[in-house]
Amino acid sequence: MKRQAIVMNDKDNVATAVTDLQKGLEAVVEIKSQITQIAIQEDIPLGHKFAISNIATGEDIIKYASVIGQASENITIGMHVHTQNVMSLRGRGDKVIDGRDINE
Repeated sequence: MKRQAIVMNDKDNVATAVTDLQKGLEAVVEIKSQITQIAIQEDIPLGHKFAISNIATGEDIIKYASVIGQASENITIGMHVHTQNVMSLRGRGDKVIDGRDINE
């Protein structure tokens, strides 16, 4: 099966689409060395992220085993993860990750 998205690290909770994905598609993804299919909940453009696990409001969005933002609303498996539901932590000056100011 040809993979339609990639997960960069086993700690990640998002995958990146390697092709445009349409709502309703069962996308083929390898997660923790297991090939699985995830039902896509909305159109996902090439290069964009979607959730591979449920992410609650305020929880970290993790890609490359690093925090890249926080969920600004509940995100369910297969949903597009982008500016509409992610709060950036960069450049804020009021957020700390792993005990250090992320703006350092």
